[in-house]
Amino acid sequence: MKKKIMIIFGTRPEATKMCPVIQELRHHHEWFETKVVVTGQHREQLSQALSHFNIQPDVDLALMKENQSLAYLTSAAIVGLDNIINEDKPDMILVHGDTQTAMCGSLAAFFHKIPVGHVEAGLRSHQKYSPWPEEVNRRIVDVITDLLFAPTSVSKNNLNREGYDSEHIFITGQTAVDAAIQTNKADYKFHNEQLNDLVQLQGRLITVTAHRRENYGESMQQMFKAIRRVADEHRDVHIVYPVHLSPYVQDTAFSMLSGHDRIHLLDPIEYPDMINLLSRSHLVLSDSGGLQEETPVFNKPLILMRDTTERPEAVAANAVHLSGTQEDSIFNIANQLLTDPDLYQQMANARNPFGDGLASKRIVHIIAHHFGLTDDLPNEFEE
Repeated sequence: MKKKIMIIFGTRPEATKMCPVIQELRHHHEWFETKVVVTGQHREQLSQALSHFNIQPDVDLALMKENQSLAYLTSAAIVGLDNIINEDKPDMILVHGDTQTAMCGSLAAFFHKIPVGHVEAGLRSHQKYSPWPEEVNRRIVDVITDLLFAPTSVSKNNLNREGYDSEHIFITGQTAVDAAIQTNKADYKFHNEQLNDLVQLQGRLITVTAHRRENYGESMQQMFKAIRRVADEHRDVHIVYPVHLSPYVQDTAFSMLSGHDRIHLLDPIEYPDMINLLSRSHLVLSDSGGLQEETPVFNKPLILMRDTTERPEAVAANAVHLSGTQEDSIFNIANQLLTDPDLYQQMANARNPFGDGLASKRIVHIIAHHFGLTDDLPNEFEE
């Protein structure tokens, strides 16, 4: 008998990392019946990501509202998911990462005593409020989870130190790598027409993203001062920044970065545009979590404008430089990478610690083994 697998997510990053898993589950239709449930924690960006992977949600709770609070989203998601789970009675629920949706999905599954599989388990910054609220969300999900899909040995070691049973932990690699490899195309045409022109410009292209709540205020202002300084100091550089829709980020970015002829502030771009922009960039500056996994796929150095990271593998591999959020520290490492070819090549040639493009296949076969649908477990990802 087929096993019913419910996949719950609500944001674009979750969607891009879970869609390869959904595709693989559906490839094994002899084993699984899948149901995709989205909370709508994000709206437009989530829909674009799903469209790219040709996946339609079976249920959309459409919870997003303007200026939504974490309390509203948490309560609404748990109630909505509780109703769906009660109707469908899945055999397992899959959640991803560290969002409010992931935390709510795991709690709703727990209330119904349904097993949980956590894709991207075990990431830790060991700082309660950084990233916030993601660090605590991850810990809550892992406590509930039955199958812990750790992307790397570092993640597995985090779980082991916290007392989780090794028999329930599987090193799979990162599904973000699967998605990035699938999405990058040599002959890609950008949906955003401005990007088609920008990638043809002479000089070096720097991609910027910045949006984290914990960086609101002085930290973000310092970051933007450093970015403008990089553009001023290096006249062959063009900086492309798709600005997050957060009203604070919009106001700060446009007040501090607009008016420069080589800083290009864009509307948010679709996931395939972002992946293909990364692959064509010389350097990336970001406070993102997911970009730490995507830039090593394309051998692009990343300056991480944060004080902590839950992905220390990338720093240890020298694919990512953790700069902090002060203007001088960000500018100094960017300046070095733009003027020292040897340092640049050291980072560009760093090994990818996150995956080999087979994470989704491993995850689906582990689930099949859990239900007795196959006798063998796949080989774990070797870093």
